[in-house]
Amino acid sequence: MEHEHTPCTPEMVIAGCLQGIFPMVDPETGDLGWYDPDPRAVIPLDKFHVPRSLDRVVQSERFEVSCDRDFESVIRSCAAPRPEADDTWIDDRIINCYLELHHRGQAHSIEARRDGVLVAGLYGVSIGGAFFGESMFSDPQDGRDGSKVCLVHLVERLRRGGFLLLDVQFSTPHLIRFGCESIPRSEYQYRLATALVAEADWGS
Repeated sequence: MEHEHTPCTPEMVIAGCLQGIFPMVDPETGDLGWYDPDPRAVIPLDKFHVPRSLDRVVQSERFEVSCDRDFESVIRSCAAPRPEADDTWIDDRIINCYLELHHRGQAHSIEARRDGVLVAGLYGVSIGGAFFGESMFSDPQDGRDGSKVCLVHLVERLRRGGFLLLDVQFSTPHLIRFGCESIPRSEYQYRLATALVAEADWGS
């Protein structure tokens, strides 16, 4: 089948990020394509809003939050079927590619655990002062609100590190609650170019 020969390499993903495009697999055909949505969804780091109810969850320390502790489990959980959707845009090509990016220090995860068990997380790619959010997951029972808590911790880390751009690709009602904005491609490209040359530190 043709899609089996469509590669996804770390070099392709980084080159794509620099242009503002990202890979997704069509769950029906298995074809891997590159996407450049217009408008593009971003979360302005200086306008990030934490709903009061979620802030109480964050402060309660219901979840043990970590960074880059189990990237592979996070991306595989993001790729797993969900109650609301049986298909996924993440296949083994993407998993293996982003695992290699993680080993190179270019892809990162935020994890949430309860009683030592991973129940939520997110992952993405970091280049310069830009973070490209890829996907998140949460266990519908034990991980309720877990992915939201991970997002709060991600934004805190990006702010501390001097990042300028949090790209979340597509807007959703879930993300709008946090201040997600949809901007024209031209505006996104401007913000991207500015962020890519900024000095930022993921580990700060």
